[in-house]
Amino acid sequence: DSSQYPRLEAYVKSIVGAFGRDKRVLGWDVWNEPDNINRGSYEDLEPKNKVALILALLPKVFEWAREAHPTQPLTSGVWKGGWSSRDKLDAMEKIQIEMSDVISFHSYDKPEDFEKRILWLQPYHRPILCTEYMARGNGSTFQGSLPIAKKYHVAAINWGLVAGKTQTYLPWDSWQHPYTDREPAIWFHEIFRTDGIPYRQEEAEFIREIIGRK
Repeated sequence: DSSQYPRLEAYVKSIVGAFGRDKRVLGWDVWNEPDNINRGSYEDLEPKNKVALILALLPKVFEWAREAHPTQPLTSGVWKGGWSSRDKLDAMEKIQIEMSDVISFHSYDKPEDFEKRILWLQPYHRPILCTEYMARGNGSTFQGSLPIAKKYHVAAINWGLVAGKTQTYLPWDSWQHPYTDREPAIWFHEIFRTDGIPYRQEEAEFIREIIGRK
């Protein structure tokens, strides 16, 4: 509803304006996976023309955030498809990459595919951040991804720490098959159990080693 744009503009500018010089904020991911229609979860709740709506709105969100003059960079992470050349980018990905100060991406892939995606993004000559990774059951692990990220000086952010209310230790299929009476055979995400004990001790030790913490 474009009649709501002024309200959205005020919201973006107020938030970015309030924290645009806050050293605790590393950057602004202005829209997470903007063209994700959430198949298999809550697709029925999404507008049927969601992608078209966001294609019109996303550039404005970048502009509004930039007009608030933050000291931190803006980004919106690409997350699907192939980015090996500009010709292979779809309309949304072109907006995301062209309007981002730093390039961010998501990858829940095995190490060789994780590395391939980094190589695809290097020609843009901007800092690269992987803002979503690590899905054990999909072959995306700390041991597989972090050495590659370190090799190419790519920041890597996993968004889970302790198995808690977000329940992101549950795999994607929990939308269809809730784990109400059992723990999944392999945790999707998270590092620690609720009592602070690592889910996998070797993972915790590896993370401390690769980031130089003992």
